[in-house]
Amino acid sequence: MTDAKSERRPRRDPNGRLATVGDLLGTAAAGLVTDVVLLLAFETVLSLTRVSHFGQTSGWLALILPLWLFTEEFRAAGFGAHRIVAAVLGAGFGVAAGMTFAGLVAAEFPRLVSGFAGAAACTVVYCLVWFYGLRWLNHRTG
Repeated sequence: MTDAKSERRPRRDPNGRLATVGDLLGTAAAGLVTDVVLLLAFETVLSLTRVSHFGQTSGWLALILPLWLFTEEFRAAGFGAHRIVAAVLGAGFGVAAGMTFAGLVAAEFPRLVSGFAGAAACTVVYCLVWFYGLRWLNHRTG
């Protein structure tokens, strides 16, 4: 049998940033899913101990690990105004998309589910704006 050398995932560029949009979206989604599972477990414990009713916790807490990833990406982007512009635009569009999506879902589902939906939309939009916006601004500024 031949030993195949596997490539390290997620791939990073020499600066330490995630190399592809797929790596960024995949890593952010993995963090989001991890947070959702942990929040569901926490919510179950609170419900079983009769501290609160199931579904009353904010699902926006699922953004903890993606925010940590975005902070590390911001740090790895180096110095310059381009990273601040990309981060502010990504946060603005991400929060707007997340709040819109959460508002649409809130009519039918509890806060936990609507927060999960908003956090997912916010994460995807931020990833896309950050990745492509930062590369475009780097190209424009030289």
